[in-house]
Amino acid sequence: MKAVVLAAGEGSRMWPLAETRPKHLLPIAGKPLIGHVLSALAATSITDVLLVVGFREEMMHAALGAGTSYGVHLQYLNQTKWTGTASAVNVAREDVDEEQFLVLNGDLMLEPRAIKAVVDKARDYSTVIGLIKMDAPSEYGVVDLAGDRALRISEKPRGRREGWVNTGIYVLSKESFRAIERTKPSKRGEYEITSTLQLMIEQGVDVRSAEINADDWMDVGRPWELLSANERALLKLHHNLKGTVESGVIVKEPVWLEESATVRSGSRIEGPVYVGRNSVVGPNARIRAHTSIEDGVHVGANCDVKNSIIMRQTKVPHLSYVGDSIVGEECNLGAGTITANLRFDEKTIKIAIKGRTVDTKRKKLGVMMGDRVKTGIHTSIMPGVRIGSGSLIGAGALVNSDVGSGESLIVKQSFIRRVSKLNRSH
Repeated sequence: MKAVVLAAGEGSRMWPLAETRPKHLLPIAGKPLIGHVLSALAATSITDVLLVVGFREEMMHAALGAGTSYGVHLQYLNQTKWTGTASAVNVAREDVDEEQFLVLNGDLMLEPRAIKAVVDKARDYSTVIGLIKMDAPSEYGVVDLAGDRALRISEKPRGRREGWVNTGIYVLSKESFRAIERTKPSKRGEYEITSTLQLMIEQGVDVRSAEINADDWMDVGRPWELLSANERALLKLHHNLKGTVESGVIVKEPVWLEESATVRSGSRIEGPVYVGRNSVVGPNARIRAHTSIEDGVHVGANCDVKNSIIMRQTKVPHLSYVGDSIVGEECNLGAGTITANLRFDEKTIKIAIKGRTVDTKRKKLGVMMGDRVKTGIHTSIMPGVRIGSGSLIGAGALVNSDVGSGESLIVKQSFIRRVSKLNRSH
């Protein structure tokens, strides 16, 4: 069975992390998000993959190549207009040569068991949709069932206390391509594969469901969900110190230290932690659990990093704290940069996405920073702030709201100079 992996979209909800790259290439524990999807496919012996690309497609080619690093063979298909998931599936129409084929979204964090559950069910039925049971499912597509038979698919229904949620994993038959031709645009103006499935249900097609364990699946569509996916990935990390660990370093397993990475004396690493190639930690730095440090990063003297992702070539040279945060590529944090990650009232942190306030449901969340951001000394960043790529934050700034891409935020000071009576007497 071939797999059609959908990875063409721009990922606007992931701003600022995905404004300079496809969201599918955002790093998690040493490899891109979509790399975890491809590895899960390979683990279920599905190795022939049709990858539908679009936004920054050249970056996908460069990062993934032929797919051999992940145990699959990739064939790239270009979706020139990003008009929805049904349109994306239709791009693969001429390249699907079996009656059934697997479809899955490329921005998932999932275990092979999730894929296997859908594929196994498809041995008896031509069309299968993977579902998980979820409380408060209003952010997802919800499927009403009679037994395991799908009756209706509703996009983001309000007021539902619980429901069966669409996971974005399907087995479809060639019959679905004819239904795609008759699919009408959704309220968002896109041609959705869920609309296609609803049309098939209405026409009497037997669409069945396969239950997926919630621990085996995660949707990664918003910045803070990348942290949750990173935590899951690191829980499977093996202990392997291939790089250099100087004397006086404390290491709490598991820590994966790539070749050519160095941990300098006096540092402490509390796993699970991943440290990429050519990265340097320390001296006297502390790296706490669920942190991924990608290639070429420098976390310097007396820095503290906790539950964060720090992307390629970023420098955190000294005396800074990065907590529950995501820092993009080629950033440079001035000495004393502090990312606050907890509100005084300890309420969950809310973020505005596309003009709508979204509750992250996280009590601890730091900064989400794009690429090539520079901060001056003694910069303080409040919880849940997003900073766009190419921004400059001046020394001594208190950043309490989002900063747009390419913006400069400079603190203007005024000085009052007085001469004391003591000085006058001289």
